[in-house]
Amino acid sequence: MPAAGAAPGFGDIPGYPEGSVFASRAEVAASGVHRALQSGIVGTGKTGAESIVSSGGYEDDDDHGDELLYTGHGGRDSRGRQVADQTFDAPGNAALRTSWLTNAPVRVVRGADPKSPYAPDTGYRYDGLFRVDDAVMVSGQGGHQICRFRMVKMSVGVDVTFGRQDVLLPAEQQHPEAPLGNAQPERKQVRTQRTVRSTDVVEYVKKMYDHTCQICGVRLSVGDGKGYSEGAHIQALGGLHRGPDLPPNVLCLCPNCHVQFDRGAIVVDPDLTVVRHGRPAGMLTVQESHNLGSQFLEYHRKVHS
Repeated sequence: MPAAGAAPGFGDIPGYPEGSVFASRAEVAASGVHRALQSGIVGTGKTGAESIVSSGGYEDDDDHGDELLYTGHGGRDSRGRQVADQTFDAPGNAALRTSWLTNAPVRVVRGADPKSPYAPDTGYRYDGLFRVDDAVMVSGQGGHQICRFRMVKMSVGVDVTFGRQDVLLPAEQQHPEAPLGNAQPERKQVRTQRTVRSTDVVEYVKKMYDHTCQICGVRLSVGDGKGYSEGAHIQALGGLHRGPDLPPNVLCLCPNCHVQFDRGAIVVDPDLTVVRHGRPAGMLTVQESHNLGSQFLEYHRKVHS
């Protein structure tokens, strides 16, 4: 449970910049940077995650500095062994999944971990804001299902927009006035890595359906008879998924269905029934010439179960 007297909050905590160090979890909790004395995740499925502590407590944790593969909580016995499956219904896992859906920032505190070169030698250190880039259900090293989150550092100088969903936050956390903003935003050059994908593959599938969404049947017109659609990789290429960039792994979708599909709000059953928010919503349109990979749809269902 969060420490008494520490107010909930998202983003940086005033007075505790990135790099702040703490001798104990009690000091971290008192600062408000991570309000829980024991739990590794602070937050709820309604509001999202405020913060996490990463100290290598789970065998599936993997720390790469600016990228953190973080294991959810639950399913361990008193000796720390994973003996049961995790679920996204557990409060902390639900919180991180909400942060993935809203793209909101999460404070990351690292604790001493001899396995990680990025952890402090002793105590705890606040290492800044991360966003949850992916949230999946996968088989862990011990054979049980675990909730795994890919968290990526939100670097200074990169344009990052996070939707703090006001409908999810208590009234005292909402902004009563519009923010001032910046009429002339600063621009900085940054270096990043992206998965290289073939535009030919996506365009091939989109043309096959004449830019008509395979899920809802909508064809967006952008003038002069031209259509607009998006190519959605069923098993995503990057992050935790490492899917192939091939036509059998691509759907032609409208922007709305694309976002819902990527976030798991839409899945496709083996008989090609589209399930939206847990309810049947028609059939997936599949051209005879589209050799759609059922194994990719199965993977998508599994990670978003």
